[in-house]
Amino acid sequence: MPRIQLAYPKIPGSKNYPSGRCIAFEKYDGTNLHWVWEFELGWYGFGTRRDRFDFDEKGIADFNAAHPGLEAAHSIFQTLFATPLDKLFQENPIYNSPEITVFTEFFGASSFAGMHKPDEPKQLILFDVETNRGIVPPEQFVQDFSDLAIARVVYRGKLTGQFVEDVRAGKYGVAEGVVCKGGNSPVDLWMVKIKTNAYMKKLQQVFQDDWENYWE
Repeated sequence: MPRIQLAYPKIPGSKNYPSGRCIAFEKYDGTNLHWVWEFELGWYGFGTRRDRFDFDEKGIADFNAAHPGLEAAHSIFQTLFATPLDKLFQENPIYNSPEITVFTEFFGASSFAGMHKPDEPKQLILFDVETNRGIVPPEQFVQDFSDLAIARVVYRGKLTGQFVEDVRAGKYGVAEGVVCKGGNSPVDLWMVKIKTNAYMKKLQQVFQDDWENYWE
């Protein structure tokens, strides 16, 4: 398996959350997949957070063999994202970058902790884009990619203790939780994840003593 450095950073939990304005996006319970684009090659690579395959017939077959349950991902990406993202990257000077990586979550209605039901319809949600300058800040991301299937914006405003508690209590209609993102550039970007109490209870039921490994 072609191992790589962690393709997407680990998001800290809300224990020591920063103050400041943020956009909170719904956090989906699935598998993090990345897709790599280059101006001349187009979409040439993809994989999970820890591996990467060529985006061609052999690479797709190797990926499917290594990751049973994720077989539908490449066709969904080709259908919904490949062409409009390619067009946006070529036409918008903000995305003049030697390489661009986009990050999606792959899941179905019953997906849980990275496990997927084989016969259940799946979807991809776009939640981040990274250029050579870093991850696109949240306001720019919403502005540029909201015509596509992106993570749902749950909240805009100051990240407060009350908001954290409201997310945990289930007041925002999210199953797993949210990811709060703040900052106006890739340099000062920050992210924090907040999960719901209901999700915590589900983890405890399924994983018992190991549940914290799947928590924040």
